[in-house]
Order: sequence, then C-alpha cells, then structure tokens
Amino acid sequence: MHNDKKHLSIVRHYETCLEKYGDTHLGVDWPNKSDADTRYQVMLDVVKPGRSSPISLLDFGCGASHLYEYIQQHAPEAPIVYSGLDISEKFVHLSRQKFPNNTYYCLDLLDPSSEIPSFDYIVMNGVFTEKQGLSFDEMLTYFQTMLIRVFSYAQVGIAFNVMSKQVDWERDDLFHVPFDLLASFLRQNLSRHFVFRHDYRLYEYTTYLYR
Repeated sequence: MHNDKKHLSIVRHYETCLEKYGDTHLGVDWPNKSDADTRYQVMLDVVKPGRSSPISLLDFGCGASHLYEYIQQHAPEAPIVYSGLDISEKFVHLSRQKFPNNTYYCLDLLDPSSEIPSFDYIVMNGVFTEKQGLSFDEMLTYFQTMLIRVFSYAQVGIAFNVMSKQVDWERDDLFHVPFDLLASFLRQNLSRHFVFRHDYRLYEYTTYLYR
C-alpha cells in the first residue's frame, strides 16, 4: 500500500484545510472546537493513572499541535514530555514556529528509512477518521500497516480513533470500522489488551491498545 503513496491524498486534504482556515480547529478539519477538545481529553485518557514521573508522549499526526495546547491548559496528573510528528512539512513548520522547544519529526513512518525513538505513549487523533478518495480496503491496508509500525515504538500503549459503524448513516469519505474486524486484527497482530471507547457522544470511537 505505502509504495503507491495513496495515503498522501489525505495529507493534501489537511494541508488544504490549513491554507483555507489557518491555525484553528477547522484548519485540521474538526468541525467544532468543543468536540475537538473532547477528543484531546479522550486521547490523553490512554495514560494509565498513578504515575508521577514524566511521561513521554508522541502526538502522531500532530498537525498544528493543538493537543499540546490542550495539555498546557489542562495539566495532567503526571507531567507529559510532548513530541510531535507529521508527514506534512507545512504543519511541522507551523508547530516548530509556535513551540520551538518541542521536538518535532517530519517524516512518513511507512518509509523503510524512517526511524524515531521509542515513547511511553503514542496518540493518533484524526489520522484514520478520513479516507478521502481511498477505497475501504485501501484505507484498511494503510491503517493496519501503520498501526503495526507505530505500536513498535510505544513502550506502554497507543490511542487512535476511527469512525463508528454504530451510526444512522455513513459518509463515503470517512473510515467506519466494525468493532469485530478491528478486535480480530489487534488480537492477531499486536495485543489482546485493548479498550474500545464509544462513550463520548461523537460518531467515532477511540481504541486504547496496551502491551
């Protein structure tokens, strides 16, 4: 899948949103800010409680680093050492301008030559919710390939969201994934320690996957 780079059409879509709407929730194609904030909190809930030492967290598909802004406003229980990664040079440039002290990576992790360090947690918010012009099978292959790659760099766990099948209607440009399909894939390829969160009133669900 990654050889033909079809997933880059998704990247171009987000860059178009950034050009149109700038550094806002619309610029990363979230329709409204309160829902975006809900997603940031749900992503951070992957962090298991009870730890006081700093936690290293990679925001995979960091966009304009809005998750980092959310972390600054809502200080979590344990301090988070934030790093961001995005395939888009435009988003990484913007994030580096805003937060020069953070570490950012600009690369395609499906490129065999790409390497990153390990992190306690990796979150992927909105990376797999839109498939744009890809077919379901093309998007599924990209999704599964990327999950395997990303999980290899997470020492504790990862969080990611996809669109739910438990909806009144589905949009062709979004990626709706059945629970059983995802559960089987995770158990067979990554880990059987996972949580599906479908409780935060959006048309999606978030998965926490732990070692």
